[in-house]
Amino acid sequence: MGKAEHPPTPDLDRELSDLPPDLRWREWIRRVEAVLFASRTPVAREDLARIVGEGVSVDLLVEDLSADLAGRAFEVARLGDGWMLRTRAAYAPAIRAAADVGDQLLDLNPFDIAVLAAIAYHQPVTRDGLKDIFGKEISRDLIGRLHDRTLIATGPRAPRRGAPYTFVTTDQFLVAFGLESLRDLPDREQLADAGIGGEGLRLT
Repeated sequence: MGKAEHPPTPDLDRELSDLPPDLRWREWIRRVEAVLFASRTPVAREDLARIVGEGVSVDLLVEDLSADLAGRAFEVARLGDGWMLRTRAAYAPAIRAAADVGDQLLDLNPFDIAVLAAIAYHQPVTRDGLKDIFGKEISRDLIGRLHDRTLIATGPRAPRRGAPYTFVTTDQFLVAFGLESLRDLPDREQLADAGIGGEGLRLT
């Protein structure tokens, strides 16, 4: 099933031909900033391309927006196949101290997080695959908790008898852990230092 088509926006002047080039570019940057600010998930290049002039480089606009935000509390982060605005890591303690921001990982126990880490490192992986890693059955309720927080999604069916579903991490997983891509996952020693990886977790 393909990606849902967005309705046309005839009231949006993409080209801004009545503005001089420098102001036109600045307005496109502000549009990109507004969309990233309003979105809770990473915004893909093709989506941002619909709010700027035909053939305009979204990558250059994002690059200039990143430069504009230098020294600010927010930054543009590349996550998966898109971008989003997020608070710089240095300000996380201040946010936790002063604001009720919530945390999608707050209700996950250490074993839940260990299973999430196993999925991240072994994806696509089935429940049987997770059982092999941990030496015990992984409950549907646990998988459901990770699904409910959109940290994992259903992956392709495994090419074996019964074609069981596999599980993969999502863009929201990258957001939650401040990663740009799965290549930024820490190594096993770093996980151990962070207290993740108990309960028999095998990541190699």
